[in-house]
Amino acid sequence: MKCLVFYLYLQATCTSSAAISQNSTRDYSSVHTQQPAGPIREYKIDPYILLEDELKYVFEDIRQELHQGTNQQELIQIAEYYFDGQGKALRPMVTMLMGKAINYHMHRENSPQIVNAQRKIAMIAEMIHSASLIHDDVIDQSFSRRGKPSVNVIWNHKKVTQAGDYVLAIASIMLSRLKHDEVTLMLSQVLNDLVQGEFMQLGAKETENERFSHYFTKTYRKTASLIANSLKAAATISGADAPLVETAFQYGKNLGLAFQFVDDLLDFVSSSETMGKPAAADLKLGLATAPVLFACEKYPELNPMIMRRFKEPGDVEKAYELVHKSQGLEQTRFLARKHCLEAIKLANKLAESPYQKGLTDIMDLVLNRMK
Repeated sequence: MKCLVFYLYLQATCTSSAAISQNSTRDYSSVHTQQPAGPIREYKIDPYILLEDELKYVFEDIRQELHQGTNQQELIQIAEYYFDGQGKALRPMVTMLMGKAINYHMHRENSPQIVNAQRKIAMIAEMIHSASLIHDDVIDQSFSRRGKPSVNVIWNHKKVTQAGDYVLAIASIMLSRLKHDEVTLMLSQVLNDLVQGEFMQLGAKETENERFSHYFTKTYRKTASLIANSLKAAATISGADAPLVETAFQYGKNLGLAFQFVDDLLDFVSSSETMGKPAAADLKLGLATAPVLFACEKYPELNPMIMRRFKEPGDVEKAYELVHKSQGLEQTRFLARKHCLEAIKLANKLAESPYQKGLTDIMDLVLNRMK
């Protein structure tokens, strides 16, 4: 239990990290910006249906932004490779969901002007995420992602790296157009966190407590910071006060951590076909995620494997076996559920609306997803 107790202590003491845009590419009719009437508690909300207008063309509009920035066709080809509409669009979806929930909480309506600005933030969040995937594929020399060859398999790593930078450049231009200093700072912090998280992933720690602290901080920086700060930005651009902005941030942080814990769990329980990437991919990259760290308590022979990053013959297979023999998967599932419950409590601080209900129902998607 030492890892779990230390983790819960970290959670108890952890604190948050440190003008409206021009019209978006598409305007949305007032039909989709008004609050639907009637009781909502007795049915489940599908956020993808609720936000169909905002999400339907999100990848197409991102590709349009990328096309407008250059006339170099190969650069466009590489940059838009992961914007093929096959991703979950989790980040745009939850950003819009929180934005509209906040709008309704404050004004009992969704102003098209504010919604358009929030949608720009949602697009920028997805672009930052996809740029990080491009760079990760170069670093990890991945072979597949989302069920198709990774970008670095098709093009050489120098061009791929530049394409990732190009996506970030266009996202930065879009961010500057919002003309909102606080939002610019929030989304710039995400880039800072992503780089530091990637550096942390390259290292290992000696003791169990150090490892879990290291893993938790790395997970926040690489995954949760983007979601937390995107939701914070969506609340800020709506004109929310500091406590409401903090609620949005903490909700995003808990959702992001839960999402990553489930991702780490799926690496041990899903097939390559289901995940769209190789099974046990993290172990093969030398990464000790939550299931491994928890398994160390029962099987200390994992400690030297972690320190040598599973590089000796048989390490990956043995670690995989020991994780399944331990309680590591159950403890990881418990942590994911804990963060989902915390996010639901935060969502329940907002005024009741289909968007607020969607913020609670999305936790089922996070906990029960297969890929």
